[in-house]
Formats: sequence, C-alpha cells, structure tokens
Amino acid sequence: MGAAGQGGGRWGGSRLSQVSTWGPGSGFHAPFSAEGLAGARNGWGGTYAALDLGTNNCRLLVARPTSQGFRVIDAFSRIVRLGEGLSLTGRLSEAAIARTLEALKVCRDKMAARGVTRARTIATEACRAAANGQDFVDEVRERIGIELEIVDRETEAHLAAAGVGDLADKDARSTVMFDIGGGSSEIIWLGFDPRAPQGANRVKSWESLRLGVVSLAETFGGVDVSDEAFNAMTAHVSEALAPFVARVADEARCDRFHLLGTSGTVTTIAGVHLNLPRYDRRAVDGLWLGRAEVDAAIARLRAMSYAERAANACIGHERADLVLAGCAILEAIRRHFPAERLRIADRGLREGILSHMMRADGVGPHRRPRERW
Repeated sequence: MGAAGQGGGRWGGSRLSQVSTWGPGSGFHAPFSAEGLAGARNGWGGTYAALDLGTNNCRLLVARPTSQGFRVIDAFSRIVRLGEGLSLTGRLSEAAIARTLEALKVCRDKMAARGVTRARTIATEACRAAANGQDFVDEVRERIGIELEIVDRETEAHLAAAGVGDLADKDARSTVMFDIGGGSSEIIWLGFDPRAPQGANRVKSWESLRLGVVSLAETFGGVDVSDEAFNAMTAHVSEALAPFVARVADEARCDRFHLLGTSGTVTTIAGVHLNLPRYDRRAVDGLWLGRAEVDAAIARLRAMSYAERAANACIGHERADLVLAGCAILEAIRRHFPAERLRIADRGLREGILSHMMRADGVGPHRRPRERW
C-alpha cells in the first residue's frame, strides 16, 4: 500500500493541504495570521493540529513545536462510536454520523480559535470499511469544513509507530507494538536500527487486523461476557494474528524484548492496576507493567459485572461494553508474543501525525540550520 493522499481542513472558503501552509489572506474567516506563518518559516513557530477520527473516538491535538518536540496547547477527545453497527450493516448509521458531526464541529472551532497554520485530519477503519464512508467524508467537507483523509492501513501503522515508538526500550533489539482500535488493530514489529540517528526504532513488519473492540463486542457480546465468550474472542483474534506471527518468526529477540501498547484497553488496565480514583494520563503514559500485574488487572476486569465496569472511573459507561473485547485482543497478542514487560502508552496517531508534519517542515527538534552567506 502506498502513502496516504493529501488531506487537511477548510474554513471560510480556505483550504489546508497536507503539504502546504494556509495563506492569511485566503478568506475572511481564515483563522491564520501572518505572524504564525513567519514563525513556521523561522523554524520555531506555527501552530499544528492532528485530528484522528476512528471507529470509536474522535480526537484532536493542537501543538506548537519546541526544541525538544512539541507543546500541546489544546486537545479534545470524545467517544462518538462512528462505527456502531458497521460490522452488521456495512454502513455508517445516521445516528453515528450525527454524533460525529457534532464532535467535528468542536474540533473545527478549536482549530480556528488556536490559529492553526498546518493540519492533518485523518479517518481510519470505519470510513475505510463503510459503503457510505466516502459519502460521509463529503458531508463533513460540505457541512463542517474539514477535509478528512481516509488513510490506508499501512499509513495508520506507521503513524502509530511514529507516535509511540519513543517509549520502546532503547536497549531492546526488538519490540512488538500494538494499537487496539475500535474497528481495526495494528501490530508492529519494531527493530532497533544502529544506523538510524539517535538509535531510532524502525518498522520491520506490520499487520492491520480488521477487528477492534467495537466489531468484536458486536460479534461476541460486550455487556455480559462469559468465560466461553471471552475465550472465543481470544481464539478469533489469535487466528487473525497467525500470518503476522509467521512473518516475524525469525526476527531476533533478546532478554529485554517487551510489548508496547497504546489504546483505551491498555490505559484502562494501567488505571485499574494503579487503583486510580480518576484517570490520570501522567500516571499512566510510560508505565511499565510486569506479566503478573497484567494478568491480575485483566482478571479483575473479567470479574467485574457490567455495572461495576461502568461505575469504574477509568472505564465509564461509554466503554464498559468494549473493554473486555480489548482484553481479549491483548491476551491473543500476549499468547503469541510472551514477554515479561508491557509498556503503556497514552499517545498514538495524533502524536505521530504531529511528528511527521514537523519533521517535514524542519521545525522544532527537526529545525534546519540557516545557511550563512
């Protein structure tokens, strides 16, 4: 699969593409200033936005580049369940579309208010798979003014790796990274490349499974999940993983080999393990869990009733019927790739998008030195 196509957003007749910066005079309502554009050109300024519309969530990050990376100045996340019922009907429902449009309005207004000078706005599995996915994208463009880019699975996997890979143990020869989504799940073999700058990780192999917590819960059930149903989900995912497992069978591992996960599933497991009274990203992002700790957290979740899961501050009623499907996906991954450690990431596609744009523009830590004449 090739790289993703051009994408961006639009306000007041102005257009932002994936590879260019908006001009300040492109429309009366264009929320961009000449000062912001000048800042982007000198290597430090500019305001960037990354929007990730998935099967379950709509997420936005707005950030400015710094010498160390970027500083988030605004964020938004809402569970919209765009893919609700998709596995059964093959289409995005009117109710799901309406919820998503409302969330995208919030994203549009935040980008306008923050004076975004560069953006990438992507849609993933729900829009890829739905018969009316392109119709939805057209509706978003016409009604909201955001031009969604439906990315292919390879692009999604590489963006996830760009957003999360920094958390891999730099002394490990290889790491299995995964992103459990609503409609698809990406699994990636990261190999250490001694030739890469600063010991960067690289994607050596990847697979995008056409299953996620929403589709799995709709197929096997998510409210009252018996041991039989949980085991059936795990076996189903394990079978889907088999081609990837075969491809990486000869890849080298060492005693520091570990798993690296990003998703609501793994952050929930971390929150349950820590007994957080409310979810705290600062306590979760980068957390290391041992094999027994993961086992114990999953066992606690499986022992909870639906009502208990809904009442848990790290789960809530919006994800109470999805979290066990996520645990089944994680269990299948752990069975194929036994590891003593799992690192939790509360970061992902949006961070990968921001990093890619800033690297392409040569800003922040990728700032290009000015030529001397």
